[in-house]
Amino acid sequence: MSERPNEDHRDDEPKNRKPKGGRGGVDLQQSKWVIYLLATLVLLALLSLMKQGISERVKMLRFDELRTAVENGDIQSLRIRDGLYEGMFHPSSEEMQKRPDKPAYKRFRAEGPSWGHGTSTAFMDLVDTKVKEGKLELEFPRPSLFWPIMMQLIPWVLFVGLIYFFFFRGLRGAGGPGSVLNFGKSKARLIDKEKTTKTFKDVAGVDEAREEVEEIIGFLRDPDKYQRLGGRIPRGVLLIGAPGTGKTLLAKAIAGEADVPFYNISGSDFVEMFVGVGASRVRDLFRQARDQSPCIIFLDEIDAVGRRRGTGMGGGNDEREQTLNAILVEMDGFESDEKIIVMAATNRPDVLDPALLRPGRFDRHIYVDAPDIKGREDILKVHTQNKTIASQVELTIIAKFTPGFTGADLENLVNEAALLAVKRDKEAIDMSDLEEARDKVLWGREKRSRVIPKSELLITAYHESGHALVGYLLEETDKPHKVSIIPRGPSLGSTTFLPDRDIYNMTRKRLLGEIKVLLAGRISEQIFCDDLSTGAKNDIERATKMVKRMVCEWGMSDALGPINYSDEEEQLFLGREIARSRSHSEETSILIDQEMRRIIDECNADATRLIEEHHDTIQRITDELMDHEVLAADDLEKIMNGHPITRPPRHERKAGAPAKSHEPVEQAEPQVEPAGSSGEPAS
Repeated sequence: MSERPNEDHRDDEPKNRKPKGGRGGVDLQQSKWVIYLLATLVLLALLSLMKQGISERVKMLRFDELRTAVENGDIQSLRIRDGLYEGMFHPSSEEMQKRPDKPAYKRFRAEGPSWGHGTSTAFMDLVDTKVKEGKLELEFPRPSLFWPIMMQLIPWVLFVGLIYFFFFRGLRGAGGPGSVLNFGKSKARLIDKEKTTKTFKDVAGVDEAREEVEEIIGFLRDPDKYQRLGGRIPRGVLLIGAPGTGKTLLAKAIAGEADVPFYNISGSDFVEMFVGVGASRVRDLFRQARDQSPCIIFLDEIDAVGRRRGTGMGGGNDEREQTLNAILVEMDGFESDEKIIVMAATNRPDVLDPALLRPGRFDRHIYVDAPDIKGREDILKVHTQNKTIASQVELTIIAKFTPGFTGADLENLVNEAALLAVKRDKEAIDMSDLEEARDKVLWGREKRSRVIPKSELLITAYHESGHALVGYLLEETDKPHKVSIIPRGPSLGSTTFLPDRDIYNMTRKRLLGEIKVLLAGRISEQIFCDDLSTGAKNDIERATKMVKRMVCEWGMSDALGPINYSDEEEQLFLGREIARSRSHSEETSILIDQEMRRIIDECNADATRLIEEHHDTIQRITDELMDHEVLAADDLEKIMNGHPITRPPRHERKAGAPAKSHEPVEQAEPQVEPAGSSGEPAS
């Protein structure tokens, strides 16, 4: 099953719609408060400037100087407010006369005793006389409370504004839209049919899972059809599959096909740092779903909150388990007439709580497996629809040499092939681009800049020749598809096998054949180079693992019989036993070691016999590898039949001079892909 890059449903909204806030837009309410705060700051700045400007034109007088100025007629107006005396100088006064060396003052200010309480009678009589003569304007203004109150309130307003923007806005971002009280609101996204472009046309490779999902959509569209005979649609559907198999894509296709509301939320969206928030969001989600019934709720990565309760060292009373309890209660609280289907996806069903998996909750399990050859071909057709493909490209062959690939892997393969074709200035993607992309996805990019001495390159060539020869001669294994001594990733070379069909059940003969192929590289090094290298590390690991499973798990040893002797590989903190006990005796362990050694020795002897019988063929394969670096299946066929390869050798690399013989070169193990498997046979 394939999955294209995630497309947020918000991308399908009308372009002229104004953003409502959050990370993707600007909240209008927040913008208003920002404008208010800026206006307040500007007003304060203006008041400060006005105050500064006034202070530059006002002359401060002592009270005795003020009395002298009034007596001399230099004062035109006087305002008295408590003990503050303000006013303007007379235009004919000395202070109002402009001088080149000194600026003129227009206003004055003085402080003295309060009028009528501390002011002398002589000064009061003097002021009254000047007023009666019309030489002085006297005013007693009322005291104003506006500015004193404002100056007291403005610092508090600024303080509250800063608290709001730095604290409450952070809480709003963590708890969802709205205010701090909306922590418990669900963050599920409601997806309508018009907001998604995914349909079942984009789903390929999982026909059985698609049929089961179509049944659920049919129930939501016409529930009476399924209830006519008393049937009940499953309340919970659990999608189980490895990463990349297309569980989320299948859910998106359901949203595109269903004519009902579709709530999408991840398991991690329930859990926050505050206790009880997750459970509150679960209750709010199901409350919204009941209002929109019939509908679908999709919980992606449910193992984030659905892990087994009571596990770990810290007990079970934590936020995650409260969230899980809320999910269990809400799923059990469905009424018979509620048309709500809960779908969930996980790649770790072994860690889920048993209460989630019982009938009445997630009582239908849909396994989304890696696609077979036909499914991979269908997936490739989906991903090559919008790409320029050469006419000679056969998707069936590409599907054959990609065993074990998931939909995400195949999408990545097609994309890498397109990038390679563009880099090589091609008009279309051809088979060479797809094969190169396959090798790049599996082992990494070609390292043609790595300078390897010819002696070490010869060891790699003998190693890969051994894999290719034994794989070609054995009837029970797949035939080699390509042999390469070009470094990729951690490997110095690789031998790829192309299966004719998908392997679902491995036989004992096939397993023994693959072990012989794995050991053949090391044997070839030992015979032709009279030495051993570290290149067989990966081969030995895989052969040992395969033999151990044959003896301990699959009952393929006559001495031990059909008994499972494998150790229980239980994960710690899953509520199971922390201390493990051996399931068999010491004598049985010795017998297991003896049987494993016997199988390895027999396979090693058979592979050695084949290589020694075809000594000249190994040498020819090695010589051609040194000349061409890569041999295809047709080239191997010619070599095995004694025919020469007619195409010219590949040019030597020009990436620097060869390393000196005494300088150590980093050695990585050549890897072989026997029988088209991904390193572990199917059981």
